[in-house]
Amino acid sequence: MLFAFGDSYADTGNTKIAVTRSWHFPYGITFPGKPSGRFSDGFVSTDFVAGFLGMKTPIPYRWRKELSGRVKYGLNFAYGGTGVFDTLVAEPNMTTQIDFLQQLINDSVYTKRVLRTSVALVSLAGNDYSYYLETNGSAAAFPGFIQSVVNQLMVNMKRIHDLGVRKIGVMSLISLGCTPQNTAGSSFQRCNETENDLVMLHNNLLLQAVDTLNQQTNSTLFFIIDLHNAFLTVFNGTETHQGSPTFENPFEPCCFGVTEGFFCGSVDENGGKKYTLCSNPKTKLFWDGNHPTSEGWRAIYSTPAFQNTLKQFID
Repeated sequence: MLFAFGDSYADTGNTKIAVTRSWHFPYGITFPGKPSGRFSDGFVSTDFVAGFLGMKTPIPYRWRKELSGRVKYGLNFAYGGTGVFDTLVAEPNMTTQIDFLQQLINDSVYTKRVLRTSVALVSLAGNDYSYYLETNGSAAAFPGFIQSVVNQLMVNMKRIHDLGVRKIGVMSLISLGCTPQNTAGSSFQRCNETENDLVMLHNNLLLQAVDTLNQQTNSTLFFIIDLHNAFLTVFNGTETHQGSPTFENPFEPCCFGVTEGFFCGSVDENGGKKYTLCSNPKTKLFWDGNHPTSEGWRAIYSTPAFQNTLKQFID
């Protein structure tokens, strides 16, 4: 069974309808044809990882009572907009998400025996860093903050393991300086390399953290899912995987606010839409300012970098 923890790169519908755009049109137009709470026009990383493992996509934690028959396949505890620490989004951070699993174990929903065959997908896509910048964190103190984020992520992964989950894969950070949110200022032409340097620091520290966890447990149960290089392969158009699309201007999203202050799915007080929408999301790597399209995730998932690291779930 598969458990997912983290943020919008993994969330399949936990975030409350009132607080998120992912429950509004045009999210979900490709799959399932209406908004499902996924931050995409269709599928997200959890769907592809579950498919790779030959499992059903785990249902969102918030539907565990309504869809109790599906709980045996695992649960998705990820909430869009969250981080390892609290962010501007008033949803459960990763510590609280792990508390949810702990409570289910205490309530005997999951036994130690069942957990021994389970795996966990951990997504940290950078909301802690957005929050740091939005609350005027200094550039000088940023590297130290990155270290504290990775340290907390390490604590979280160790705790998931200690609860009995067999293998834990954590996704590395994509080049955040290349997301539409950060390239809109250059008319979707140039990455913000300062931001990408900070991403490299995060990913290097994450590598060290995973090595430390494996040494401490004398195992190879912790590993990195190489989202960073998988993304770059697709972004740079160097993917030769059979049938994998090359995207039109990879910087430019399918769905974007008409001006600053508006986002994909924004409407004015009269219900008039305040975003532009491309005619075919399959031609775009990014769906909105921060999230890949369903086709973008498929291309990322299909790269050797992603496939080879996913294999560690089953080795």
